[in-house]
Amino acid sequence: MIDKLYNNNNLPKEELGQLIKDNLKGIDPKLLKLARKTRENYYGNKVFFRGLIEISNHCKNNCLYCGIRGANLKIDRYRLNKENILACCRKGYDMGFRTFVLQGGEDGYYSDDRVADIIDSIKNEYPDCALTLSLGEKPYKTYKKYYQAGADRYLLRHESATDSHYERLHPKGMEFNSRKQCLYDLKEIGFQVGAGFMVGSPYQTIDNLVNDLLFLKELEPHMVGIGPFIPHKDTRFAAKEAGGLEDTIVMIALTRLLLPKSLLPATTALATIDSMGREKALNAGANVVMPNLSPGEVREYYSLYDNKRSTGDESANHIEDIRCRIKEAGYTPDFSRGDYHNFNIKGGVR
Repeated sequence: MIDKLYNNNNLPKEELGQLIKDNLKGIDPKLLKLARKTRENYYGNKVFFRGLIEISNHCKNNCLYCGIRGANLKIDRYRLNKENILACCRKGYDMGFRTFVLQGGEDGYYSDDRVADIIDSIKNEYPDCALTLSLGEKPYKTYKKYYQAGADRYLLRHESATDSHYERLHPKGMEFNSRKQCLYDLKEIGFQVGAGFMVGSPYQTIDNLVNDLLFLKELEPHMVGIGPFIPHKDTRFAAKEAGGLEDTIVMIALTRLLLPKSLLPATTALATIDSMGREKALNAGANVVMPNLSPGEVREYYSLYDNKRSTGDESANHIEDIRCRIKEAGYTPDFSRGDYHNFNIKGGVR
């Protein structure tokens, strides 16, 4: 089945489920080998660096797994203004970064005009850089405004492509169909679009994982963020078991075979549960890392889950350490824009 998936970049639902089941018991080395080969066909051994700026931990939503959910009164809140954000970009640009990722909760402080002004300022100062946003669900007109202001990419993890499972992870009023519509809106507008999901989230089944992969195949996003579920002490899932490293690696490798040209991050969550998590993800077909450029004094407050690694070698302050570790693992650090294979920056996919 692995050969069939490698050759066709697709499998029937039943076979995909069996492949997941078999590899969750123990990863077939062939799966990892073919995932690496697939990535090399399009990107060689390059690992693209993105500079992550976590602009706000205010959020109107109450996702049941998230430490910055609006109902959590136990964390200190912060938000960065335009000057703070531009200072992070200047620091990152001097380090060599040519992609910036602005991530935050769904914070009403950032009106459409305010975000558009921030985008415009960044793109004017750094016209050779790509700008990625990850600011949650928005109306079509808002996404359009972001794009027209100069934003290039948008990350919006779908979290679960099974309605019933999505509902068990979110409060009433949040629905998978809304998230799905946002992703299709973003693609229609012209963004390079990122989706993704957690592995090992509460109540997740193999069938849920199959649905996640099938949805990704249907959507054909340009980026896919996959990381293990890690509980946060101030959520109702505080006592739930974290997702496993090996299980997450399986899903990254399968995603690489299903979406051969995708940009796949080796996520901070993987590095949080295993000191070699980043390298293991790269060996399963991942090809992006996102060191943290946020001001040091606020990083601990962007606590989506417990014990998040945002300092040490997950911080851009230790960029040489990250670069050396990636080279030692046999990969080539790349600080360019690192666009999706054959993507026309202002015209869609060739």
